[in-house]
Amino acid sequence: MAGIIESIPNFSEGRDPGIIEHLENSLTATRGVSLLDRHRDEDHHRCVLTIAGSVESIGEAAFSVVAKAAELIDLTHHTGQHPRLGACDVLPFVPLSGSTMEECVRLAYRVGARIGEELRIPVFLYEEAGERPFRKRLEQIRKGGPETLKKRMATGPAWAPDFGPAEPHPTAGVIVVGARNPLVAFNVWLESHDLSLAREIARSIRASNGGLPAVKAIGLELKSQGYVQVSMNLTDYRQTPVDVAFEAVKRAAALKGVAVVKNELVGLIPQDAFVQAEGHDLQIDALTQAQTLEHRLKQCGLG
Repeated sequence: MAGIIESIPNFSEGRDPGIIEHLENSLTATRGVSLLDRHRDEDHHRCVLTIAGSVESIGEAAFSVVAKAAELIDLTHHTGQHPRLGACDVLPFVPLSGSTMEECVRLAYRVGARIGEELRIPVFLYEEAGERPFRKRLEQIRKGGPETLKKRMATGPAWAPDFGPAEPHPTAGVIVVGARNPLVAFNVWLESHDLSLAREIARSIRASNGGLPAVKAIGLELKSQGYVQVSMNLTDYRQTPVDVAFEAVKRAAALKGVAVVKNELVGLIPQDAFVQAEGHDLQIDALTQAQTLEHRLKQCGLG
């Protein structure tokens, strides 16, 4: 069996089901690609789609959906809580069974070059595909938002995109493409309207501030729900398991007299992270084996 690669494109659209359906159809139109999961959030104004397939099929599907996103999503009219830089904002490739990180890096280069050349969207490479230490992490590229990145791009070679034009696309912005290991995306909802509290907790737990190892975190407001949220990426859940990250947020909130409303996964959880979490009260509705990456791969004939 050929090696399997996962991709998890993130889009700056979480409110229009019609657009999201077009994005999904663009992905599944490529033979050999399976749609494993979909997640959207209206407050974030963002959707995350998870696909898997062979190197060739994933590369073709990824390019097609970036083109479709550029056609349908206009960032000049975008308002949402989640940080973003592009219509298709982030495009990671993840090695699964029978594939390697090196293959994912080469795929990121190939797809990134094509996006830059054919779609005229600037491409920044990140994580294992990134070559410049000061812009290797997603948060380094995204810091300050689209206008700040646009100014940095104008300063010279240090912030020139890896592929594509030297200025953001007028409606599709830029895209960050890379290769990384599997992670767990995990959000904790707090019974509070205080965005500064969520941001304070996020700062206290993120690894870059001396908090939990391999944890990235931001505080976001869920206006339509009346809550705030600590949104986390556990980039190495073996170093910091889901239950450890959750308990850290829960304790920090409790110190301020704030309770946890609920938690949610964004996308799928790797089987070994699920096993780590079993037996802990994570306040996730119906967390079952069905939400594991491996289960969905088997369902789609890829496991």
